[in-house]
Amino acid sequence: MTENRKLKTISITIVCIWLGVFALLPNIALLLVSFLDRTETNFFIPLLTLDNYAKLLAPTFISVLLKSLALAGISTLACLVIGYPFAYILARTGERLRPWLFLLIIIPFWTNSLVRTYSIYTILQNNGVLNALLNRLGLVEGSFSLMYTNFSVFMGLTYTLLPFMILPLYASIEKLDLRLLDAAKDLGAGPVRAFWHITLPLTLPGIAAGSILVFLPSLSLFYVPEILGGINYRLLGSFIQYYFSKGNNWPLGAAASSVLTLLLILLALFYRLASRHTDDGGSPVALTGGKRPKAGGRA
Repeated sequence: MTENRKLKTISITIVCIWLGVFALLPNIALLLVSFLDRTETNFFIPLLTLDNYAKLLAPTFISVLLKSLALAGISTLACLVIGYPFAYILARTGERLRPWLFLLIIIPFWTNSLVRTYSIYTILQNNGVLNALLNRLGLVEGSFSLMYTNFSVFMGLTYTLLPFMILPLYASIEKLDLRLLDAAKDLGAGPVRAFWHITLPLTLPGIAAGSILVFLPSLSLFYVPEILGGINYRLLGSFIQYYFSKGNNWPLGAAASSVLTLLLILLALFYRLASRHTDDGGSPVALTGGKRPKAGGRA
């Protein structure tokens, strides 16, 4: 027992040191740099200023932020709509078929995400796979391209991040107690009502976790917008990457990164609230307006 406690203490200490050195300290340094000034020859100088955050109130950055939030939100919603049914089928399928369905999720991780993004490029480009297929089916005539549009970036983000939505959903649905659904059925609830009052509330933590894992990368990925949207296509991740690399304005890039970190904290709080919500949701008694089954029959 004592050895187990020592091992646990050592493991937790190592993890805390690792996170402190490689996660906490860099974020603190980034926050400090966001309050510093810069010159033409120095990335930053030890002169405190709030100008970097004031620049983030400019119409250009606000436009980039709103566009990024909208596209990330749509991509997250699309991943949820596609991923929830797949995760539900995955959690309810038999042991023989389940590994093959898992393989469909894992295969994309075996390929570099940059390569997968270029695969979307070959599908959507002028005279690409989609164009050839639609021409062969007689739905369109001639060549067309969906590249360098909001749709192409949306397709790239959804395709890249869909597995990150499915896995948390599967973990949440797989733990669902089926006896609650049976109780809801006994109380007179139909499939739709049982899903709305039982399945959905109890899988809300999985929905929240998957949404966070999709939403935040949608904001910060910069190679997907650059490849599928063009070099002038700007999202929040592209904005940050530009000022750290080409723009040589580390304080402004750090300020934008700090805003993204603040958004991460808010989403983490949302996930915590979603987890607490499951303590109140999914009561089968609530399905019949507080009525309980009568003796010898249904409510």
